[in-house]
Amino acid sequence: MSRQGRNGKASSKPTNKKGGKRRDEAKRETIAREKAPVKKKVSKTTEPAMPKRISDSDEIRLNKYIANSGVCSRRDADMHISVGSVTVNGKIINEMGYKVKFEDEVRFDGARINPEKKTYVLLNKPKGFATTTSDSKGKTVMDLVANSTNARIKPIGRLGRGSTGLLLFTNDDLIAKKFTNSKTGVSRLFEIELDKDLKYEDFKKIQEGIKPMGKLVAVEEISYIDGAPKTTIGLKIKNTGNSILHTIFDHLSYEIVRVDCVQIGQLTKKDLPRGHWKHLTTQEVNTLQMM
Repeated sequence: MSRQGRNGKASSKPTNKKGGKRRDEAKRETIAREKAPVKKKVSKTTEPAMPKRISDSDEIRLNKYIANSGVCSRRDADMHISVGSVTVNGKIINEMGYKVKFEDEVRFDGARINPEKKTYVLLNKPKGFATTTSDSKGKTVMDLVANSTNARIKPIGRLGRGSTGLLLFTNDDLIAKKFTNSKTGVSRLFEIELDKDLKYEDFKKIQEGIKPMGKLVAVEEISYIDGAPKTTIGLKIKNTGNSILHTIFDHLSYEIVRVDCVQIGQLTKKDLPRGHWKHLTTQEVNTLQMM
């Protein structure tokens, strides 16, 4: 059956209303898809894993041990081993492929080396933690820095279980030796509270150096703290032991009530709350090494 067009002539083109409707719907769906925002695939990111810690029982080739310490490449290490520049536990090793354990003492041209990256962690110690690496002492400072690194860091110096403040951990033997030298070591500044006012004559004795048991104990600085009672003083000293403070004040018949290490060298507790730790910056490490 034909229908008339606008010009009055009959049209021979058949009409399919259903087909036209479907085409219109398909066109609208296509346009809608083109206008819809494209969803980007979000890739899941994870925290970078810590490098695997070397176990005491793990054995690695001596040349790899040397290369990991940063001294030289594995190929160069073989050359140094062959000419007798390397010792293990005091014995010269010339054997290629020789294996060592982490706890072995390996020396290169006489200097002890370490296959771990040098690591430096500063802790603001709270009360109640012993400064030791032994787990037989109850809660220790190692518990507080357990998640800081996989390197075998140890505390430098000591703070008593009841003492608070800054404590530095490292696996850098050179820095550790620098700290443990009471004459040329790194200064530590303590805030100390006594059971009674520090008399001025005792203040002067400490300032000039006292000799408990006949041995001179010298301090770098001693001061009363502005705005605080005279039971609280500041004391700067290079000795890393915690007992030296008790030696000084026991000698003068004072009892220490509180000890807080507020500064090590140029390192302070700024932005480091009690019980928290941080890794030293490159600049802070360089400053320690130059002291």
